[in-house]
Amino acid sequence: MDYIGLPKIELHAHLTGSVSRTTLHEIWKGKKAAGKTELEDPLEVMPDRKHDYNLEAFFTLFSNYIYHLLADKKSIQYATRSVLENFLADGVVYLELRTTPRAASDISADMYIQLLLDTIKDFENTYPQMHTRLILCVDRRHSLAMAESILSLATRLRSEEGPGVVGVDLCGDPTARPGGEISMFSPVFKQAASNGLGITVHFAEAEASGSYDELRTLLSWNPGRLGHVIWEDDAAKKEIAERELCLELCLSCNVQAGMIHGGFQNHHFKHWFEMKRPRISLATDDVGVIGSPLSNEYRLVAQHFSLDRAQICHLARQGIDGIFGGEKERERLRDIMWTE
Repeated sequence: MDYIGLPKIELHAHLTGSVSRTTLHEIWKGKKAAGKTELEDPLEVMPDRKHDYNLEAFFTLFSNYIYHLLADKKSIQYATRSVLENFLADGVVYLELRTTPRAASDISADMYIQLLLDTIKDFENTYPQMHTRLILCVDRRHSLAMAESILSLATRLRSEEGPGVVGVDLCGDPTARPGGEISMFSPVFKQAASNGLGITVHFAEAEASGSYDELRTLLSWNPGRLGHVIWEDDAAKKEIAERELCLELCLSCNVQAGMIHGGFQNHHFKHWFEMKRPRISLATDDVGVIGSPLSNEYRLVAQHFSLDRAQICHLARQGIDGIFGGEKERERLRDIMWTE
């Protein structure tokens, strides 16, 4: 089967984590020549064959390195376009790209998001076969005031017609504010839903964030999707299934980061796929770090769970109703995505 040619939906991709090592190297090389960085070469910091970052090393890589390299308008714009080119080349036809609004050396957090939207719009005008929308992220370590400012920005830039913001996400180090402490963000996410924004949240990415108390808080926000859902207990599994949410499952990320045990064949994809609910949308999470494009994620589930062509096509279409891009976009996807 042609897994690259298969039209695909990507709903869980972090922008900075999707920047390839090659692109980071090109940015670094330009800065080094201009005397604007003391950082090491990305190809040395992130060796080509290294993809097995555990959660602690993963978050450190971003905070100590990648964010410092992508810290100006030119670099952010170049990196964003490169990310879009790579998803397009891999057969993605609809992309929801997520990022935390952050100030850089020459732009504010608001300007950063507008720069992304302008870059996406320009790219879509040239390559209309892939539509890209933004999800703004609230980090678990943020203050309530910061979360409120992100909601305000997302609401102002919300759009279902063309490039714009379509949703908000809760992400970040899963060991921060465990055991339901994220309830401090409840007013923000409930207001986001009232403002017409889609809600997606990282749940049970690690054992620390997999409590039933946390799930009840997250479900009170009426999310349309859950990301990862690795460490849920039986009660949580039952409630998730009853809600028929869309699950963003990231196989390579989970396996290579040691977030699950037993390799691909023991991934919880099997549990949810055999239940036939809720809907599943395969995702890359951070393809620049993990090194597995979306086409390879489909190849992996076919290989490890014996899915035939019809099952793969059906799986790829499950994400259609989970997108935050509106009914017009869903109709476009129903027309162009392969059927069984």
